[in-house]
Amino acid sequence: MTQLPVVSLADTYARQALSKATARAYRADWNHFLDWCDSRGVSGLPASVQTVCDYLASMAETHARATIERRLVTIAQAHKIKGLPWTSGHPQIRATLRGMFRLHGRPQVKAAAIELDEIRAILAVMPRSTVGLRDRAIVLLTFAGAMRRSEIARLQRQDVAIGKDGLRILLVRSKSDQTGEGQVLGIPRGTNKETCPVEALVRWLQAAPADGAIFRSIRADGTVLESPLHPNSLGEIVKKRASLAGVTTASPNERISAHGLRAGCITSLYRKGVSDEAIMGHSRHRDLKTMRGYVRRSKLMTESPVRQLGL
Repeated sequence: MTQLPVVSLADTYARQALSKATARAYRADWNHFLDWCDSRGVSGLPASVQTVCDYLASMAETHARATIERRLVTIAQAHKIKGLPWTSGHPQIRATLRGMFRLHGRPQVKAAAIELDEIRAILAVMPRSTVGLRDRAIVLLTFAGAMRRSEIARLQRQDVAIGKDGLRILLVRSKSDQTGEGQVLGIPRGTNKETCPVEALVRWLQAAPADGAIFRSIRADGTVLESPLHPNSLGEIVKKRASLAGVTTASPNERISAHGLRAGCITSLYRKGVSDEAIMGHSRHRDLKTMRGYVRRSKLMTESPVRQLGL
């Protein structure tokens, strides 16, 4: 049975300039598919249409739609890299997916938008310890900058200039800038000292001066380590702080996450009447449709036609 070595596949993805996170996801997906093929004694590369349909069907009741669709993309990429003919749009594959999602599909769980009222609640129970100073800066900077976890985790001291008017942050690389062209993000000083992201960052850097990574791990005894926080750790920090503050989701298909701070910033800007162009410039979105998704969710209550019923 001819199969593409996992290492070779990962190396090829890296050469094609995929982000580390994407390459890691593809590698895991490819391993999963090969293991499934081995357990059934069928070829993974090349894979028949029937094999792929059977593989997709095996995940129908256990995996999210996004995971299933990503794994199909991984299979297609592997065939493309080896010069083998493959089309993910084959009628049999499309029919299989439609049937699966019709019977077992569930709405995608999205990040709940964490807005200023929720942030104030989180900050109100934030400890004044070293950990608290770090987490306060993370929450406020992520929100004000509409930043992604990877962008916050990657921040280096030399990438941030602190001035009288606020912060200028050089994002060396981000999801919307995979080639490293760099983007400069401006965050002005806030009018409230307790919710000012610039003040929060300054306090943190005074407590834990840094030459490298700004946000780092902290031991239980308060010792700040040199190792930078992993993006996944940022999500855990936000969930922990939100839980302690009693912040919950407003919708059954939402969850508290670090991305909720980015979503909260964009949602709040829409509520303030800021233009699409200005928001996209700040959030670094390239796709208007993606960004407009935040708008629809923010209008569920404020612009519901039910308000006209006079109930």
